[in-house]
Amino acid sequence: MSEDIVNRVRSTSSGTENRARNEVGDIVFPIDAPAHHGGSPEEITPADAFLAGISACGVLLVERRAGELGLTLERVETTIEARRALADPSWFTKVNIHFEIAGPTQQEALALVQYYEDG
Repeated sequence: MSEDIVNRVRSTSSGTENRARNEVGDIVFPIDAPAHHGGSPEEITPADAFLAGISACGVLLVERRAGELGLTLERVETTIEARRALADPSWFTKVNIHFEIAGPTQQEALALVQYYEDG
């Protein structure tokens, strides 16, 4: 029997309109409704949280793979930008992620990004 990795996030009403209270283990953080849904975001929105997970995954996978290959890695940075139509913001129409990697050669850096893309 294989064991599964379980991630658990608990989200509840916060008592503030357009804000959810979120818990991951002992970490508690707010997520606000986006402006097009009546919110006035002071905190991150659901789309921001989703994209941050993808972006962070890129950094962490590249770091791990560089370590596995014995490559010198000084820094990894990802920037992710996504577009959604205002008429139907429930879908991303375009997502771009940009990697900046310092340390390895250009060819090694490209291989690290390819590893991320191949997932």
